[in-house]
Amino acid sequence: MTKYILDTTIISPTSNNKAQQIIVLCHGYGGDGKDISLLAINWTRFLPNAIFLCPNAPEICSVNPQGYQWFDLSSEKENVILEKSLLAEEKLSKYLDQVIEDFQLEFSNLALVGFSQGCMMSLQVALKKREKINCVIGYSGKVINKKHLSSSIISKPKIFLMHGANDEIVSPMYMLEAKEYFSTHGIKIKTKLFNNCEHKIPVEGTSLGLDFLKKNLL
Repeated sequence: MTKYILDTTIISPTSNNKAQQIIVLCHGYGGDGKDISLLAINWTRFLPNAIFLCPNAPEICSVNPQGYQWFDLSSEKENVILEKSLLAEEKLSKYLDQVIEDFQLEFSNLALVGFSQGCMMSLQVALKKREKINCVIGYSGKVINKKHLSSSIISKPKIFLMHGANDEIVSPMYMLEAKEYFSTHGIKIKTKLFNNCEHKIPVEGTSLGLDFLKKNLL
């Protein structure tokens, strides 16, 4: 197995067969691959031939040194955030290339799943990647910079965004904006708003995500 550029928690196919699908899960700000691997553990028996890869983001988190960040959030400036996200995007994109090569599959066999900052990264990488990723599931995230993305869209994977209505960390308004934005760009988008839900993935979000993966990857 290749040495990946990002440290990764790996959950192998329960079937013990060679992986036929790859699902990469990107954690949120201050989290790590182990955190988000809990989502994979919920899904693995329903996708027995899938390998789940949960990379740690490239930087130690500035507010939680136990966790990681895709990019620093200390600046409010849009151009600074974009710049930092582009560095992380380059790494995540290269990581996906390594993974595809390692398992000798196509990008059509790959799904990206992200929570919060991991959702932001997943959307940016997937739409700018020359090779079309099968689908993207994003929880509690947003488009980092619409203007930048508009001039950089190459691929149009299927997208499913979900958000808690009571999220005070990333406003659910961002999901509604993203829905309109993707529709305008001719990208197939599905959304779900969860009532009485904060900044987290509810049980219903886990099962809806699984259904979406089964429908698209299998």
